[in-house]
Amino acid sequence: MQAAQGAALLVLDEVQKVPRWSEVVKMLWDEDTFTGRPLHVVLLGSSQFLMQKGLGESLAGRFELIRVPHWSFGEMREAFGWDVDRYIYFGGYPGAAALVDDEFRWKSYVLDAIIEPTLSRDVLQLARIDKPALLRRLFVLGCTYSGQILFYQKMIGQLQDVGNTTTLAHYLALLGGAWMLTGLDKFSGDQARSRAASPKLQALNTALITAQLPQSFAMASQDGELWGRLVESAVGAHLLNTAPHGMEITYWRDRNQEVDYVLRQGSKILPIEVKSGRNKGALSGLRNFSESFHAGPGLLVGTGGVALEKFLAVGAEGWMG
Repeated sequence: MQAAQGAALLVLDEVQKVPRWSEVVKMLWDEDTFTGRPLHVVLLGSSQFLMQKGLGESLAGRFELIRVPHWSFGEMREAFGWDVDRYIYFGGYPGAAALVDDEFRWKSYVLDAIIEPTLSRDVLQLARIDKPALLRRLFVLGCTYSGQILFYQKMIGQLQDVGNTTTLAHYLALLGGAWMLTGLDKFSGDQARSRAASPKLQALNTALITAQLPQSFAMASQDGELWGRLVESAVGAHLLNTAPHGMEITYWRDRNQEVDYVLRQGSKILPIEVKSGRNKGALSGLRNFSESFHAGPGLLVGTGGVALEKFLAVGAEGWMG
């Protein structure tokens, strides 16, 4: 951001941690406006929900919201020279990039300096958490099953908790607000039916998955099933991190037919299937989806389609045509 000549730039980081921060900022903003003080203010915060709440309550009409998601493949390649396989495994945390040659240190950093503070500090600030242990177990489960559709009742069984589906859905929303883990809705022409379906779990950075794995980068890259899951998770995370406001990202399944991701922006619909090269499968899901919803032919990412490296270099909107 370039300030006008004679103007000043004020940057406040982690502003959501200040009690009643939005009211104070509004008071100072109004005071500066009244006195004609040429000041540009940038407010940074890691808690999306708390930032938006404060902005909406006190600063309506006085701000522009700029979302800063996880670093993309292009950014990690430019800054650190990573190839696509390294990005698939180590994800998009620039602060951890210097440690990847010592994987024990890298995993410890992600667990101790990123995951733990985010769960114990940022997420717990978003709302009242009656069962913090359940939220932590849900995060671990979501990373374990990232890229897979999981019934809420099966989640409850896996988590060994007597909670209900409403609680799990709420905790997933909180984790999504912290850019850690989300649950994708099933694509449907009926929004009510879509939201009632089982979610497809999706980590928003593959480092959140791999930091919890016993397998090293070399071992994971040779494990076809695991690597295929990481590739699909990387594609889903890329779509969610680069999607513009208003774009819907869902999945689709009908009996044994499935489409990994469905993008909808206005009247445009794009089904996307991911193939890692080790798990080729069939493409009948794309065909059946296109026939059922009068969509285009869809997009195949990976083996036989758009190269993964090329796909990850373009944001979600760039593939809508």
